[in-house]
Amino acid sequence: MSWGLDIVGVVQTGTNVAHAPRDYEAKNLLVLEGLEAVRKRPAMYIGSTDTRGLMHCLWEIIDNSVDEALAGYGESIEITLGADGSVLVVDHARGIPVDKEPRTGLSGVEVVYTKLHAGGKFGNSSYNATGGLHGVGASVVNALSSRLDVEVDRNGAVWAMSFRRGVPGVFDGEGPDAPFTPQSGLRKGKRVNKAVTGTRVQYWTDKQIFLADAELSISHLQDRARQTSFLVPGLRIDVTDARQGEGVTETFQHDGGITEFADYLAHDAPLTDVLRLQGQDTFTETVPMLDATGAMTATDVDRILDVDIAVRWGTGYDTAVKSFVNIIATPKGGTHVQGFERGLTRAFVKSLEGTRLLKSGEEIIKDDCHEGLTAVVTVRLAEPQFEGQTKEVLGTPPVQRLVARIVEAEMTEFLTSNKASVKAVARTLMEKVVGASRTRVQARAHRENQRRKTALESSTLPPKLKDCRTPDGERSELFIVEGDSALGTANVARNSEFQALLPIRGKILNVQRASVGDMLKNAECASIIQVIGAGSGRTFDLDASRYGKVIFMADADSDGAHIRCLLATLFFRYMRPLVEAGKVYSAVPPLHRFELIRPKRGYEKYVYTYTDAEYQRKVAEFTKKGQAFKEPQRYKGLGEMDAHQLADTTMSPRHRTLRRLTVDDGAEADRVFEMLMGNDVAPRKQFIVQGAYSLESDRIDA
Repeated sequence: MSWGLDIVGVVQTGTNVAHAPRDYEAKNLLVLEGLEAVRKRPAMYIGSTDTRGLMHCLWEIIDNSVDEALAGYGESIEITLGADGSVLVVDHARGIPVDKEPRTGLSGVEVVYTKLHAGGKFGNSSYNATGGLHGVGASVVNALSSRLDVEVDRNGAVWAMSFRRGVPGVFDGEGPDAPFTPQSGLRKGKRVNKAVTGTRVQYWTDKQIFLADAELSISHLQDRARQTSFLVPGLRIDVTDARQGEGVTETFQHDGGITEFADYLAHDAPLTDVLRLQGQDTFTETVPMLDATGAMTATDVDRILDVDIAVRWGTGYDTAVKSFVNIIATPKGGTHVQGFERGLTRAFVKSLEGTRLLKSGEEIIKDDCHEGLTAVVTVRLAEPQFEGQTKEVLGTPPVQRLVARIVEAEMTEFLTSNKASVKAVARTLMEKVVGASRTRVQARAHRENQRRKTALESSTLPPKLKDCRTPDGERSELFIVEGDSALGTANVARNSEFQALLPIRGKILNVQRASVGDMLKNAECASIIQVIGAGSGRTFDLDASRYGKVIFMADADSDGAHIRCLLATLFFRYMRPLVEAGKVYSAVPPLHRFELIRPKRGYEKYVYTYTDAEYQRKVAEFTKKGQAFKEPQRYKGLGEMDAHQLADTTMSPRHRTLRRLTVDDGAEADRVFEMLMGNDVAPRKQFIVQGAYSLESDRIDA
């Protein structure tokens, strides 16, 4: 019946439209003038109206100042988040032009802040390589601000201008709510030394445009400032958050450039020093150019491409590649990253041909070269073509070919060098790449072997697995249980409809130190990956997981904690999507059991506590209320509980407590796992020594 009602509704609506007046003439067309289009469709220019869009506006203003530093003008930038909700960006560069622009008759400042697609970055006369190139950044921020004030030190004077939502005028007072009078033109202020130049921009974002919960992120701002200071060596950036109290200023300045940046990004022990792959080339591009009459004419323009790439290989297996065009991050890559990957792969393939490291039939692909790689890819060119105003992908086609050529030549020279010191490192690096290739082939064979097996072939799963009956993957649970002794009790305690058990013998392999091949050879690790059935590493398929929850169930002692840590390392390194999806848990078995004698009203006969602090509270509570109890039982392991107790406290969804493993910050989690489980002993020793001072001696399980 409901389908019939829906169809009738559609027919009725169609009938109404058929009889509607055809009122669609030229007078119905809406023409948005000036900055109205920006206010009408802000997401088209800044991506969104949430925090991301708010930060994009800030990047547009900061990048204008950084472009000046990139061109060789100005050595410092100050950024302040004000208590009144404003943002202040100050530079000491050339300052925005204040003379009249001949075509519009307006000052350079008014043109930059009120005209879309206007600025000094369309030709090669003012800038050779910039982050901004569409000429809409400053004007878009102005259009989306309830107030924007700009002051320019230039020609021996301070020139000022204010705007409300893109309209020039004068404010009578402080803040965005002050009385406003529309008025065009620059205001000339006090005199300054002619050698003093620079720009100060202060703006308040418009609450009519942005979402109520949108706010500037100081951490993102500091990350961007740090990143920029690496990309423009010598540039000092001061970031002050004065939104609460006086604020604290953090300064970012790195004279080492992208070499220092690559070291900062890397989290594993170095296999090579940071290598710089540098070069310059030219290409011809056909672009529309304004001629003397103001018409657009297709013109061939010679472009200069500067390539500067820092690469470093470590002993780990993860890859980190950051890419930039001029100073703009391109998180989704583009032609420069494609060229880098192609050139790098060609260099390794060519260099390995003359060695005996690669056996007949073996091949090297991009992923093999990227294992353990940290790279910062930067290119500089005039008027790069980006895909969209948010500039996340570089689209200039010739860049791919030129970057590939430069990278291949520079990397081949390193790999085939005859210098004794370089030759040894190059051979070690090539051995790592060949090892990655063989491990990839082994992993692929393992996956293909798994995929060939059907669900009916029960013999393909480890015989020690006690599987559940439900076919519902989301409802099912896999308990990874420490030891065969606990397995017997857990097998009786579980609900076999949806709870599966996989026992492991003692402590599994520490995969943070081992290679992928060693991990796959380890019986316990291989069994866990096989039982979950979703693969491992880059090819892990979350949808193929056989279980909706994976639960570590180990003893509540130091050995149990170590086993949980080793399991967490395995899942984080090779099945991270399962952790990120919130499907990995740790069971919380009790530490103590009270058996009450003639329990009073409100008490059960058996009471369990899960921490020493809870145990002390219960003892105090029972003593205060006069509740008698037998000598409490202290559980040293899961095997000391009978099936009923284990089910009631640890396995039954009605009563148990589970701790979910989450990844809020992947980079920080990588760092912690490397510190606790990696090859470098010194940081781990320091961590243990520092923790020893806060450890109570009676907590030691001895």
